[in-house]
Amino acid sequence: MATALGAASTAVPGDRRAAAAAAFRSFTGLKSSGSVPLARQLNALSLSSGSSSSAPSSASVVRAVSTPIKPETAAEPKRSKVEIIKEQSNYIRYPLNEELLTDAPNINESAIQIIKFHGSYQQYNRDERGGRSYSFMLRTKNPFGNVPNQLYLVMDDLADQFGIGTLRLTTRQTFQLHGVLKKDLKTVMSTIIMNMGSTLGACGDLNRNVLAPAAPYARKDYKFAQETAENIAALLTPQSGFYFDMWVNGEKITSDEPAEVVKARNDNSHGTNFPDSPEPIYGTQFLPRKFKIAVTVPTDNSVDIFTNDVGVVVISNEEGEPQGFNLYVGGGMGRTHRVETTFARLSEPLGYVPKEDILYAIKAIVVTQRENGRRDDRKYSRMKYLVSSWGIEKFRSVVEQYYGRKFEPIRELPEWEFKSYLGWQKQGDGGWFCGLHVDNGRIGGNMKKALREIIEQYNLNVRLTPNQNLILCDIRNAWKRPITKALAQGGFLEPKYVDSLNITAMACPALPLCPLAITEAERGIPDLLKRARAVFDKVGLKYNESLVIRVTGCPNGCARPYMAELGLVGDGPNSYQVRLTLSQCLISPENYQNKLILTFNLCGKTDLARRDTKSDINSKNFYE
Repeated sequence: MATALGAASTAVPGDRRAAAAAAFRSFTGLKSSGSVPLARQLNALSLSSGSSSSAPSSASVVRAVSTPIKPETAAEPKRSKVEIIKEQSNYIRYPLNEELLTDAPNINESAIQIIKFHGSYQQYNRDERGGRSYSFMLRTKNPFGNVPNQLYLVMDDLADQFGIGTLRLTTRQTFQLHGVLKKDLKTVMSTIIMNMGSTLGACGDLNRNVLAPAAPYARKDYKFAQETAENIAALLTPQSGFYFDMWVNGEKITSDEPAEVVKARNDNSHGTNFPDSPEPIYGTQFLPRKFKIAVTVPTDNSVDIFTNDVGVVVISNEEGEPQGFNLYVGGGMGRTHRVETTFARLSEPLGYVPKEDILYAIKAIVVTQRENGRRDDRKYSRMKYLVSSWGIEKFRSVVEQYYGRKFEPIRELPEWEFKSYLGWQKQGDGGWFCGLHVDNGRIGGNMKKALREIIEQYNLNVRLTPNQNLILCDIRNAWKRPITKALAQGGFLEPKYVDSLNITAMACPALPLCPLAITEAERGIPDLLKRARAVFDKVGLKYNESLVIRVTGCPNGCARPYMAELGLVGDGPNSYQVRLTLSQCLISPENYQNKLILTFNLCGKTDLARRDTKSDINSKNFYE
């Protein structure tokens, strides 16, 4: 199916998109450990408690004044620059609406902050020297990674016509489209909107994409988790219309919302809303920082449930009927190098709610963060710092005031497992799905062409996984053989032929386009995995033995490196902080010592392999 997108940009010598695409292809790898040290620092992730001395004290927390009417005597709280930009933006419009009309290839600092709420970041090619070649990254919003057939084909077209020719799958089950020029933004955005897609809220200080297991199983609990993810996403979607005003001239193109979502959003029986505001939940200031939610079912930790601001776990009865949810709060990955009062943190139990109350409970948690999260210093604005500073008991008490009832005790859960969904699997409704491994989520070249042909020919829907992989859904039995052949011709490997290290590895895009990157991640991880495999072979570990390796180009933690068994966090050019975590659901205890030896050898620290390394590692099972 050909998709009409309007005329593509005219090619010119030194085209920005071509340069960015070439940067990915021409990268020659990290420098050897002999010239620049690969590892600088060894740390272990710890679960920060409410009494931690490293957390900001409750006395230093600045309350975000978000109530509709402020007392005249209230002192003006200190606020960050971004808070002032949001307040003056006319609900996330100004000055972006003016900056988009200029001939400049970039936008100003205030507009950079505002366009994040629309799902975009301004970037430039950092491999180039001299002048900056500006472009924009667009990120879609796909609850539980759901991508209708029509939207996938459109994204594939947009990548070729307006991007750098590749699609990037993210760790939050979305697409990233790199290399879009400012003059093409409205064409690209409007095309996504008109074809069942959205980028609204994929970035910025509001609820981001809601994760849930991507597998299209016909099981009641999986379907309920995915439906819940969609409803939570709808509940927390901005309502003031700024997105549609900017990109489709005010035409609000949305599907009908479930009645329970509308009812929960409008309910103000416990003082959660701004009456008569175009943003009843967010107000003019939205949230202090990004907000991340994941939903899953017991045993399935494909979503890294405890790394989110809110983790939601479906609880079913013995007949498999969903009854309610366990809630966990206070997770988050980002930190700042050499600022020890910032930290990665795992969520902790808040309580259990019956299924009919989930939207009200989520709203109460969001409002608690809206009203009490710090707005003076963005390093401490995530909800994890509020939970850590207050302690879970106080946090629970405040949430219950907005929720209007007490939380029930958390329900006991079985052990967690990592599920990749790779290969051919039965959906349970007569159809099949096929999970495809995509190294670092980057789809390009022959793989991109093969996927396009298969998805178009068989009219398949797609799911994106939190591990940067892709699932082809609703496949008939008669289609399996021709699809398998087409995938092989496109360069996709069957799971048994994919190195087990690659299956669990993840990296963020980092250089050359991410403005926050300190060093390589996506372009550097292939060399790191080869070195890891060589050490595996040297110490006698089998080919099917794995180590969860994740690499990021900065400490923000987009690839969740603090949850990896070996996390490499960019600390400088070709330099990484090394973080070790024992995840018992992913490795067997009897192989733990060998894997610690591998880690130190990989980082060029062979002398440490002869030490009692277990004493240096926090071996808590972070998946429990």
